[in-house]
This record gives sequence, structure tokens and C-alpha cells, in this order.
Amino acid sequence: MTSNSSLEERMAAVEAAITEIQEQIAPTQSMNWLEQITGSFKDEPAFEEILALGQAIRRGDESVLDAPESDRHHSKT
Repeated sequence: MTSNSSLEERMAAVEAAITEIQEQIAPTQSMNWLEQITGSFKDEPAFEEILALGQAIRRGDESVLDAPESDRHHSKT
């Protein structure tokens, strides 16, 4: 029969091994939300329009917000 100290040592070794395995298989949380969504809108047709509207607003041209949507598709930035 095994002594209690030997059993405790073996149990500690098993717990350490389990912790190591969990760390290896756990998904990494190092990526921030921006890295996770980068590129996810590249094939979205409205994305280019959103970028153009954002640039116009940053330049001070807030009139693009009042323009009908059909005019926005044809505006040049």
C-alpha cells in the first residue's frame, strides 16, 4: 500500500500535468477585438461607401449625412 505522502506527491504531479494540458489547449486570449474583426468586411459592398462617408465627415463635409442614399453611391470623395 502507498503512503499518504507518496499519494499526495502523485496527486500534485497529476494536478500539475492537468494544468499544463489545459494551458496548451486553451484558446489564446491575446488577440484584441480589432485583430479578430480585421478584414471581415473586405467583401461587403457597403464597406467602401462607409469608408468614403467617414473620410468626407473627417474632412468637414457633413453634408453627405443629409444627402439621399441614392446620391451617396455616386458622390466622389
